[in-house]
Parts: sequence; structure tokens; C-alpha cells
Amino acid sequence: MELKVLATRGAVRAALVIGLLGGLLSSVAHAATIDTEARQAILMDADTGTVLFAKNADQHMPTSSMSKVMTMYMVFDRLKNGKLSLEDSLPVSRRAWELGGAKTEGSTMYLPLGANVKVEDLIRGVLVQSGNDATIVLAEGLGGTEEAFCRNMTKRAHDMGMKDSNFTNAAGLPDANHYSTAHDLAILAIHTIHDFPEYYHYFSELEFTYNKIKQGNRNPLLYRNMGVDGLKTGHTEAGGYGLIASAKRGDRRLVLVINGLTSMQSRADEPARILEWGFHEFDDYALFKAGETVDTLPVSLGTADTVPVVIPDALKITLTAEQRRAMKVAVVTQLPLAAPVAKGATVATLKVTAPDLQTLEIPLRAANDVPRLGLFGRMGAGLHRMIFGS
Repeated sequence: MELKVLATRGAVRAALVIGLLGGLLSSVAHAATIDTEARQAILMDADTGTVLFAKNADQHMPTSSMSKVMTMYMVFDRLKNGKLSLEDSLPVSRRAWELGGAKTEGSTMYLPLGANVKVEDLIRGVLVQSGNDATIVLAEGLGGTEEAFCRNMTKRAHDMGMKDSNFTNAAGLPDANHYSTAHDLAILAIHTIHDFPEYYHYFSELEFTYNKIKQGNRNPLLYRNMGVDGLKTGHTEAGGYGLIASAKRGDRRLVLVINGLTSMQSRADEPARILEWGFHEFDDYALFKAGETVDTLPVSLGTADTVPVVIPDALKITLTAEQRRAMKVAVVTQLPLAAPVAKGATVATLKVTAPDLQTLEIPLRAANDVPRLGLFGRMGAGLHRMIFGS
């Protein structure tokens, strides 16, 4: 097996983007270090799926109102496929009215019992005002019952790769069987951003007035000039103070999930500090475009002496500057390739290594067919090797 080094220190000629929504890359870059007082946390690059920092990221935890992002994912999906309209109205049931704040503690949109409320108002009531009542109204409207809605919600979460999540209510009210992880909620945030760009703006609205009651968005980072445009806060006595946040600067987007903080002030300061660290210490490097030729490999006994090999998907990786300088990119294959070679066949592997980075191995495919030489052609090639060598 021959290994061809394409790029070493400071000589990388291009990069790679894994198809994010087909499955997160989930490589880990831990060359730089940071810590947090939070019980659970994860910082991810939204485009490459690279984990920049993690603390108890796969530990089950109460999600409080952060699980409303999953509820809204289900709502946005209905809107996108045309089964729901922003102008549709849904009724406020007694159950939604009572559990949503009339007879219990918690955030509320102050919906009147029996009212019919527009879906768009309910969305703002959930995402700006964090209304438990609005969340339950949407769940009942889409699922018939909140219980049925949550079964569908949990299944959809599992289908997205959120394997450590279980939702028993739509609003994130305390329940021992209602849980997720920081990692799962980060996956949810990335999917929400990528799947529903036309609805994502609701997460960044600063205030909403309903029934003559104005409430401000509880996400403290929206009020700081740092590129944050979502997603959702949460708080319960068991879970502490938490936040799903996303920030975009230039072409880069980071997603942070943090939970178990002890105060609203720490929920404002800790996420800001970690996001700043992530933008400062790491950068994205585009290595190859989708379908780009990575190398040209020799072919034995073929109608052509060589075949170009291409990378099927674009490749982008997230690294520190130190990792970038030490990165190595190589093509690994058995040379020469034996004809016939079929277009699209995997004929080599692109191998990317860097300090403290999980090795990336990406299949490379033949760009075109190379048929095998006929009998006389093979005889001529054999004679040529006998006389001149390989």
C-alpha cells in the first residue's frame, strides 16, 4: 500500500466539508483548553460538527424550557410541509391554561381560557416569552394530546441522532422521565438552524406583546453585540440555569449548550466567555470542494495510464492555528490501480491528521471509467515492461 502525502506543514492546498445533515462529523479538537462552572456544557462548530469543548456533554440532565426548541422544530416542520399555516388559530384548552401558568408557577404568555390564538403569535409566545401555555396549545393542536405530541417528538429526536433524549411534555416542566443531554440539544440546535432558515428569525426577536402584556426575550446574549441570534434559555430548580446559544461571525457559526449554572448572571457571562474563546482559538479551513479532483493515480493495464480521483462532498475542518500548521493530508491506496476501474468506485482514501484531532478518513472515487486493455494491448504492455521496466 502506498501513501502519497499531499500536504504537510503550511502546505495544505485545499479542504473538506462533510455532509452535516447526513450525519454530524463529531470530530473533537481539544488542543486548546477551557473550563466552566456549569454542570454540563458543549461547544460545537455548526458547519463541521466539530466539538471544541465538552463537559459531561452526554450526561442526562433536566432540559427545562430548552426542550421547547424541540417543540418548535415539530411546529416548523409542519409549517414547512404545508400542514400548518402561520395564520391558523388554535384553541386554549383548560389544561393548557392551568398548566401554562393560571394555576402553576412558570413562564406564561397569559393566554385567556378558550381563546383562539394565531400560530404565529403562539410561536412568539414560546420563543420570546417562553410561555408554557403557548407551548401546550401548540402541542395539543398538532398532536391531539400533549402525550401523543411528545411521543412523536421523541421519535423525531431519535431519528435526528438525539439518542439520549426523552420528552414527556412539550414545555420542559419537571419530570424524572423528561431529559436530554447537552450534546443532543446541540444537535437539535444545528438541525433547527439548517432545516428552517425561514423561521429561525423568531429566536432573535427581543420582545413580544400579547393581550397588552409586553415581555422581553430571556436570552441575555441577544442584548450583547457578539453575533448571537438564538436560541433558548431554561431554568428549573433541579436543572439550574441553562442556555442553548448560537452565534455567527462571518462564515462561521458556533453552537453552545450550557446547563447547571447557579444564577441568571452566570448564564449571561459564562456562555459569552466560552463563545468568545471558541471564535478566538479555532477557525474553519476549507480543504476541497464537492467533486474536486484530489489526485491522479496510475492505472495498470488500462486504456488510460491514469485516473483522476475526486472527493464526493466538500470538506471543511475546524482547527486551532497550531493544529493547522501541523496538519497532514495524504492519499492512501494500493498502486497502481488495476483496470478495469469504474467511474464512482472507491479507489483510495484521503487521510487528514493533526495533533489532538481524531483522524479523518474520507473515501475518494474514480472520476471516470478506465476499461481494461484487450488481449493484444495487455501483451504489448507486458512486453513494454520487460524491455523498459514498470
